[in-house]
Amino acid sequence: MTYDRLVCANCAGPVSQGRCRVCRANRERLQQEGPFSGGINPMALIALLVILVAALALVAQQTA
Repeated sequence: MTYDRLVCANCAGPVSQGRCRVCRANRERLQQEGPFSGGINPMALIALLVILVAALALVAQQTA
C-alpha cells in the first residue's frame, strides 16, 4: 500500500501531507522501506508453490 492513501489516526489527515509529527514519521519510514520491503503475502506464496508443483507434474506426465 502506498502512503498517499493512508489516513493518520492522530490528526485525521493524509499521511502524504505530513501535518503532524506522527504523519511525518510514518511517511519517512514508508519512503525508506520502499515498495518491495513488505515481502510477499503467505497465501500468495502458497498459491505460487501449488502452481509450480502442478506445472512440474504436467511436464513430468508429458515426458513419460
